[in-house]
Amino acid sequence: MELHSIERPPDAFQQPVSPEIIAEMSRRAFGTHGEVRSVRELGGGLYNTTYSVEVIELGAVILRVAPEPARQTRFERFLMRNEYAALPYFAPISTMMPRTLFADWTGELSGRDYIWQTRLDGVPGLDGLKRYPRSAWQAFYRQLGTLTARIHEVRGERFGPVSGPGFATWSEAVLANFEDIVADLMDVGLDAADVQRVMTSVWTGREVLDDIKEPRLLHGDLWTSNVMLAADTPEPTIVGVLDHDRASWGDPAADWGLSLVTKKPPEAQDAFWTAYGRVDATSEARWRATVYQALHVGAARLERHRMGRFAKIPASYDDMRELLALL
Repeated sequence: MELHSIERPPDAFQQPVSPEIIAEMSRRAFGTHGEVRSVRELGGGLYNTTYSVEVIELGAVILRVAPEPARQTRFERFLMRNEYAALPYFAPISTMMPRTLFADWTGELSGRDYIWQTRLDGVPGLDGLKRYPRSAWQAFYRQLGTLTARIHEVRGERFGPVSGPGFATWSEAVLANFEDIVADLMDVGLDAADVQRVMTSVWTGREVLDDIKEPRLLHGDLWTSNVMLAADTPEPTIVGVLDHDRASWGDPAADWGLSLVTKKPPEAQDAFWTAYGRVDATSEARWRATVYQALHVGAARLERHRMGRFAKIPASYDDMRELLALL
């Protein structure tokens, strides 16, 4: 078996899988058709360990292996299982998403969840977008707005992660996320007092969150890094959507991608919102948006610690201080 791995420090969060285990995973998924010719680890992701695997009788397929359960936080618990459970709800854009070929949650081969998927055609969004002049990027943001709006049209019956736990009210789901982030931050020795103050404000104003009565489907991470672009088109064209492992039911305004739009140049924002549609601009909606931003900042602080990006952690305290002033 030909193997191409990414060199990582021994204590890196993303841990490799041995060639022998990959071969066993392939045999379990594909039986006698599962002989592996080559394996190439893919970069770009920050959570799962991902490989492009050339199976002799099947061609190129994708193997994604989750972190060991003991390495997962409360806030990011069993994300791969959540992605698996959420896939049927992404039916409106199913032709743009990878097909699941096999999943194994037993832990018998490596102590880790893993999933085999088809490989999408195209170029990773981060690389593909750079091939076009910025004047052409508005087409990309229009498509992203259209895709996001279509996902948000899907209705659910409860709030929270697709695989559960489910909550009867939106405020319960939001507060549960904050509680998990606080506990996780404390576990790794980071100060979480500012996040706790946000929770106090959220609890006091929970009726404003509970104005959101109907759960809608949120992708959780739909942005440049999780789309594929056509390899050779006059303008950037989205042909694939990846990594919905943070999918949940909630307020569309809470979706991570919408918070990123606000940081883009005006022309990109205009392109996105023109395609996405009108959004609530009331004072209550602005308050909820501040709560969601605080949730994203707390999650980003945890992620920076997980990835060893310690120099960027202090900035999260500055960001949270500004948001607290608005709550």
